[in-house]
Amino acid sequence: MTHSLSEAIVDGVRRAIGSFDETVLLHRPYLPPTAWQFVKECLDTSWVSSAGSYVTRFEELLATTTGCERAVATVNGTAALEVCLRLTGVEPGDEVICPSLTFVATANAISHCQAVPHFVDVSASRLSIGPDALDDRLRKVAVASPEGTRNRETGRRIAAVCLMHCFGHPGQLREIVEICGRYEIPLIEDAAESLGSTYEGKHTGRFGKVSAVSFNGNKIITTGGGGAILTDDHELADRAKHLTTTGKVAHPWEFRHDEVAWNYRLPNVNAAMGVAQLEILSELLNAKRAIAGRYADAFAAVEGAQFLTEPPDCQSNYWLNCILLDPELAESRDGVLEALNASGYQCRPVWIPMHQLEMYRDCPRGPLEQTESLSRRAINIPSSAHLAPGWAEKHVR
Repeated sequence: MTHSLSEAIVDGVRRAIGSFDETVLLHRPYLPPTAWQFVKECLDTSWVSSAGSYVTRFEELLATTTGCERAVATVNGTAALEVCLRLTGVEPGDEVICPSLTFVATANAISHCQAVPHFVDVSASRLSIGPDALDDRLRKVAVASPEGTRNRETGRRIAAVCLMHCFGHPGQLREIVEICGRYEIPLIEDAAESLGSTYEGKHTGRFGKVSAVSFNGNKIITTGGGGAILTDDHELADRAKHLTTTGKVAHPWEFRHDEVAWNYRLPNVNAAMGVAQLEILSELLNAKRAIAGRYADAFAAVEGAQFLTEPPDCQSNYWLNCILLDPELAESRDGVLEALNASGYQCRPVWIPMHQLEMYRDCPRGPLEQTESLSRRAINIPSSAHLAPGWAEKHVR
């Protein structure tokens, strides 16, 4: 079965995106010609560090794109998420509920705040925190106290829920927001992977108090590294900018800092790359949806594997396309990965769940059946925008 399944999946990928003479990367960024122009301007004018017009342009364009009031650019998505946690009031010794099925940055950002990740299961259809799993867990452990909701088993305050939108597919935000409100726990969105994704017509990252996005080299747009904090609260945005700019008090020449803070600002030369890509984000999204449509068609008749499509009432950016092997075929995953990569298609499994990593093994958690099942059978397949039909003809430098 493994051999025939592998052949069927390789054939499905080939029918969707074609064959190539070189390895098809999992996700390659597209840098439009304007990126060269904007970066050259930074180099020509020597405005290459975090002070520069492109940082401001990038933040303003990002706010407009997402519909948020404010965006504060940072050096990477992990830094953005750490600041989001601190802005929300997460303190040392607190717990933050998050998925175990996530990139390690989610748990690391919590740990950088000297807080403790508390893992809750995900839904099979979205791969993000499931409302039922969250509600069941809070019913079991949550208790009200003067300082906020606490975990009756550990005594620690549950300071926030951090929802990660996996592979760009929005989580069940309506239900999650309601549950967080009922328990008076702030919601933070880890929207690192979901730039361009919407839930009920509203961009992800606008449902929590604050959110974080990432512009790592493999994201839908990239600034090389880079991230940003999104919020509709101007006071929080000002606070975020202060914390990420070494806590420096504005003055024409004096170096006065009023608290311990971080040098987390995005350099101007990186922001210039981001501006060029944000200007064509709609084209990138259209291309990626076209690729996803071809994958959906190609895998419709493949027995034993399901292509992960956007949830109802959502529009996903399809950052990384994903196929799920049937649960009873989970043991075939590595054979399928070997066949795909040997055929010239760079593919990978999903992350090792956080609760299976040594540093997070002892963290509090609820039942994680879906997390463990999905981690054994999820496969990411090539998703670069340039794989879309007609892309090369429109975007030749």
